[in-house]
Amino acid sequence: MTTRIVVGIDGSESSRAALDWAYDEAKRWGADLDVVHAWSYPYAYGVEGAVVVPPQTLADDATKLGEEEITALRTRRTDGVKVTLVVEEGGAAHCVLDRAKDAAMVVVGSRGHGGFYSLLVGSTADQIVHHAVCPVVVVRPPQG
Repeated sequence: MTTRIVVGIDGSESSRAALDWAYDEAKRWGADLDVVHAWSYPYAYGVEGAVVVPPQTLADDATKLGEEEITALRTRRTDGVKVTLVVEEGGAAHCVLDRAKDAAMVVVGSRGHGGFYSLLVGSTADQIVHHAVCPVVVVRPPQG
């Protein structure tokens, strides 16, 4: 069985740092890399005049973002690691955890929004750290 590393992305600077780190680690281990990008359909109950976006448009946009991130990764890293893009509908933590059930490691960025604790780690990373069945690495982007 091939060793797999799973990394969650969302297009943020933090997830790009996680993607770079995970790619380098996959190269060291001779592992495959699964890049997971989750999307969810927004809820707009009781919003008069809300624009309805077809789910396929959201899925296509998520796939495009994932492909762009992998293309950018390939310009930064030129050696051969097998990279698979996984685009799924659902909560980010759920999708990453589901994909990581039999992985050697899961990698996510630390993208916090609000509160002192979330300055250290975002809510998705927090859920993954507490519920993953494999080692988890939370990557912070370089401070510049």
